[in-house]
Amino acid sequence: MEVINQHPSAHQTAATILCCNCGTPIDGTLSAGALCQECIRLTVDISSGIQREAVLHICGDCDRWLSPPTSWVVASPESRELLALCLRKLRGLSKVRIIDASFVWTEPHSRRVKVKITIQQEAFEGTIIQQTFEVEYVVANQQCFDCKKSYTHHTWRACVQVRQKVPHKRTFLYLEQLILRHSAHRDAINIKEVHDGIDFFFSARNGAERFVDFLNSVVPVHVNKSQELISHDIHTSTKQYKFSYSAEIVPLCKDDLLALPVKLARSVGNIAPLALCYRIGTAINVLDATTLQTASISTKEYWHTPFAYLANVQDLTEFIVLDIEPLGPVKGHLILAEATVSLANDMDSTYYVRTHLGGVLHPGDSVMGYHLTGSNFNNDQYDALSSSRAHSSTIPDVLLVKKLYARKKKASGKASRNWKLKRLAKEEGDVLPRKQDMERLERDFELFLREVEEDGEMRAGIRVYKDGGKKVENKDEMDVDDETVDGSEDEGVKIPMSQLLEDMEEMGLGEEG
Repeated sequence: MEVINQHPSAHQTAATILCCNCGTPIDGTLSAGALCQECIRLTVDISSGIQREAVLHICGDCDRWLSPPTSWVVASPESRELLALCLRKLRGLSKVRIIDASFVWTEPHSRRVKVKITIQQEAFEGTIIQQTFEVEYVVANQQCFDCKKSYTHHTWRACVQVRQKVPHKRTFLYLEQLILRHSAHRDAINIKEVHDGIDFFFSARNGAERFVDFLNSVVPVHVNKSQELISHDIHTSTKQYKFSYSAEIVPLCKDDLLALPVKLARSVGNIAPLALCYRIGTAINVLDATTLQTASISTKEYWHTPFAYLANVQDLTEFIVLDIEPLGPVKGHLILAEATVSLANDMDSTYYVRTHLGGVLHPGDSVMGYHLTGSNFNNDQYDALSSSRAHSSTIPDVLLVKKLYARKKKASGKASRNWKLKRLAKEEGDVLPRKQDMERLERDFELFLREVEEDGEMRAGIRVYKDGGKKVENKDEMDVDDETVDGSEDEGVKIPMSQLLEDMEEMGLGEEG
């Protein structure tokens, strides 16, 4: 114990008195309560109102510490977080000033934690006493609320069911990359894949609501909410609910052929009803490939007047470009051109079309498009366009969608790539997928990887990692080594090395989120 006198020193002769306890001569102007410093150390205890023993509760399952009254925090041994928790457990520390606090080493198996604390307090007027003492904490086991629920049927409090009624998984593959990019799944306790979507389970309602807000910010989605009563305490009127959020993504995808309702087409900019879906973001972006006119359909407008796609990427047909001539109009990377194409399996048939791919197509290239001539669509909107006097003449014979890149494949049949994408750790559903379903999923994933290679705007929104298991031949850029049918190199599909990230897990550093 130390005694600090705060009286200024006096140059004049001071009066000397005797200590009332031991009789030692002391300076009367500096004495506190007529006691010498030794008697102050022996008689005054500023730590008398502070506990010397306390109990710390730790959960044996998740190793979290109880922060009263109901919070559970993560703290490693002898960390600043654990020290702050120990100080908060002591009563009486608020009346003194804490100068220093540190851990005292104890045996790990002793179930004891000792903390050495140094405090200061003013004992008498102008006299401050500093004292050091130790507090011993007993570590006791107590199961936290979350771990208790894990042993019951009510392991989750809120569920977000994401669904899309389409015959492919391309939208979910893109959504999965966005979730990984923004770590939107960090609060989820389980992710389960079902037949037509993914279920995300959360331990708290606010975690599910944050995830729903994220979905609204990246995809056009319609959300419905429901709740189920699981328990009710009639004495305290306390009720426990389970919350379910049904998030339905619009059943449209990039490169789908759309037959818009005439009234809707007029309201979004008087665009041609037969349009191409060229991007899905927070709204549905459509394109008139014959004029380069674009329009945006919001989620609210779509669900007010819902419509289905006329054809999707599974209905694309391969064409060969015989000749192409730009017409002049340019909008971003889209260049309007007039092309002469023929079917890849029937070179005798020739079609003259207008296309938005004037910047990437050359004579001899392969291109995928919709062959509308002779096609029979079971769609009321398309039937209305075909019978309309104003719009029947605007329906083209062929609508080109995207360029086809011929890829060199490995012996396994998959394209060779020096990059990779991460996937969510999902739990499989109760019914395992059939063999044909697995083949369809692999085909959808391969199509998605090709879109990542070809679409720079899509790559900008996701994380593409270097594949450490493969050797990168070119240091400046990674070429997928595509070749056209005639053997010349195709420079269209390349991912610059500057857009690839290092995989921290393979480097042994780990990655948060």
